[in-house]
Formats: sequence, C-alpha cells, structure tokens
Amino acid sequence: MRTFDLLTPADAVLRLNAALDSAGRRLGTEIISVFDGRDRILARDVISPTPMPEFRRSTVDGYAVRAMAVPGVLRVTGQIQMGELSDLTVRLGEAVQIPTGGFVPEGADAVVMVEQVSVVQDDGLQTMGDGTNFLDRPTSVVHRPIKIQTNTSLSIGDNVIQAGEDVQAGDAVIQAGTRLREPEIGGLLALGMTLVEVYKQPRVALIASGDELVPASAPIKPGQIRNINAPMLAAMLRRHGGIPIDMGILPDQRAAFERAAAQAMQDADVIVFIAGSSVGERDFVPDIVNAMGAPGILAHGIHFRPGKPTLFAVCEGKPVFGLPGNPISAFVTGSLFVAPTLWRLQGARRPAQPNVVAATLAKEVRSPKDLEHWLPVALNDGVSLPRPIAQPISTKSNLVFGLVRASGLIRVPIGVDRIAPGSAVEVQLFE
Repeated sequence: MRTFDLLTPADAVLRLNAALDSAGRRLGTEIISVFDGRDRILARDVISPTPMPEFRRSTVDGYAVRAMAVPGVLRVTGQIQMGELSDLTVRLGEAVQIPTGGFVPEGADAVVMVEQVSVVQDDGLQTMGDGTNFLDRPTSVVHRPIKIQTNTSLSIGDNVIQAGEDVQAGDAVIQAGTRLREPEIGGLLALGMTLVEVYKQPRVALIASGDELVPASAPIKPGQIRNINAPMLAAMLRRHGGIPIDMGILPDQRAAFERAAAQAMQDADVIVFIAGSSVGERDFVPDIVNAMGAPGILAHGIHFRPGKPTLFAVCEGKPVFGLPGNPISAFVTGSLFVAPTLWRLQGARRPAQPNVVAATLAKEVRSPKDLEHWLPVALNDGVSLPRPIAQPISTKSNLVFGLVRASGLIRVPIGVDRIAPGSAVEVQLFE
C-alpha cells in the first residue's frame, strides 16, 4: 500500500489484529513455577481434581450442633483440634467445640458462635467465672460433664462452609487465556498445583536508529543525543510480558537496517523500529519492512498525536512496528499499540487493563479535530475534592521531562477540537 494513507488508530489496529489472526502464529508454551506466575497467561484450563473445600468447615469459633436443638442446653462431648479430622458424632442435645476453619463432625448441621454461648451450672457443673475458655483449662480443673446454653436460633448450614461449596471436582476453575494475578496463584496453590503451563513471553527486538544517537552512558558532543527510547520502551514492554532484545543503535544506512531486520526476524517474535518510519530521505523503515515478508505494511500513518507516522505491519506472521523517534511519541505509541499486541500474542483473553481514574480538567485543551490526541497531564492528590484535578502539561514530543512531570494521559477523540475547563476526563495512569 502507498505510505501515509492515513487511517484512524482503531482501523489500523483492526488491520493488524486481522492479519495476525489470519497468520495463525502462536507462541509455544512452557511449564513454570506457580510462584513465578504473576502476569503470565495460562495455556490450558485448570480442572479442579477435588471439591473445594474438601470437607465441611466452620466459619466461626464456636460449637458444632444440630440446629433443631437450639435454643437450649447442650452437653459438650468433645473438642475438634485445628488441622485434623475427627470421628466424633454430634447427636441431638450435644455440642462439640470447634475452631474457625475446623472440621465439622458427623451429625452436626450448624455452628453456634462462642459469643452466643454461656456455661451453665447443671447436675453439679463447675462454673468457670473468670472468663477463660473452659475447654482450654487443664483436664483436672473440669471435674464434671460440661453443659452450655444458647438462646440463639439456628438454621441448617449456619456458620458452615459445605464441602464443594467453592468448586466441585471436575470444574474448570480457571480458563486458558487468563492472566494470572494473586487470586489465581492462590487458587492454584489451594488445589495443590505448584507448576502451571503458560504461554511463552514474546521476544521483542528494539531497533533504534540515528547517526546522532549515542549510548546513555556516553558523554555527548553538540549535536548528539543519548539513546533513551529503547531502554524506556524495554522497561514498559517488560510490564506487558515482553522480553526485550536490544539490537543496538543503527547508523542511517540502508545496509545496516537490512542486516538488523534479518537478524530480528530470526531472533524475535515482534520487531519494533524506533525512528526511520517517516518520509524523509533517511527513513528506510517502510521499504525495509515491505521486504521482510508478506503481507507487509498494513498501515503507515494514522490520525494520531503524538505519532502520526506510526507504521503497522505483519511479516511472516510477526507483528512489526515503526515508532516515531521523539521520546513522548515513542512512549505513547508503544504503550497504546505495541503493549496490547504482546498480550494478544500471549493468548490473553483479558489483557492487563490500564489504570484509569476520573478527574476534572484544570484548563481548556485544544486539539486538531482530525486527530486522536493523547496528551500528558499531572494530577493533584485530590484531597478533600470529589475527584483529582488534571493539569495539562504543555510540552513537545521530543522533550522527555513532559512525561516525567505527568501522572498519565488523557484522550481527545477524533472530531473533538476542544475540551472545556471543569470537564470530566479519564486519565490513563502510567502505573
């Protein structure tokens, strides 16, 4: 296709995803420790081998009873110890002391809370008047059978978790494509699973270019710029499951681009060119990408700020991006377009969602009506306010510290050229 046939960002992403789906390329899977599973994507449904919980448990400290026997006076026939089963049976008029999480014995169908029970003096019962738990007293102190009284009514099942109430054996408890968070990790461990099959993480080749670029650690001369885009994008991509491959800094020479592209196609699952995708005489990326494999460039140029010359392609089933070289443009386009693609390659049903907060715009924002515009804003702390104030940061796309001062980004959609001060906006936070 001809370069700079401008598409909306949504249309460009649709083309990219359709081409990836058509290619059918999928990352392989690997077995990892569940303890290292945060943010990894589950490759297979998890089937529960047992009911959860596996036995009836009490939700309170108290006494296992038959619900029909209360209110009334009950004879305590024993005590359940935490972490062990019991062969005790609760009959009508009896009670067994039980801790929170303890095994509910046979015959009991409810648990009365310890706070709703009092010790009664009956048949010569010795009363404990010092507030201590009588079953925690030395055996020699309790000389006679113990009875308790409760005036509380219970229904069958009160204060009891039933076996299988959480999940049944054979249930698909976590679906393939789920991004593992702390709750899923806890669920896997609850099933006794310490290993899990997940999709491999995509390897992302980052190719920075420009005769003016030098490593960030190097002293610079007038006219030179430290390379920050590749390390900045690498840090961002790691948060989205990517494994960055730093391809170094390319000189503005076609042969260097061709060698880097060939190496990236061999080593990586995703290729990201940083700079070189515009239409200047040193911008080799479009020609290089079209030579990397079919279908090639899908969109070059989008109705978007910052990052109008962004390039989207798929070459031999691998997504390829050309991002602008200005730091703010590279960061924003990388966050909004490359990061979601990584989740898609990993088979995520629900990618990691951006952290979004509602805020009130501090001052007017103007935007070209034909562009989708994302601009940085700083948030106050929102103390004593119904919502925080978003202060637009006036900056240019090649100035780094506009991002440093910002809390996140707001979006001005295509067709809107002005947002009035005091308007409600959504801020997509950087963290």
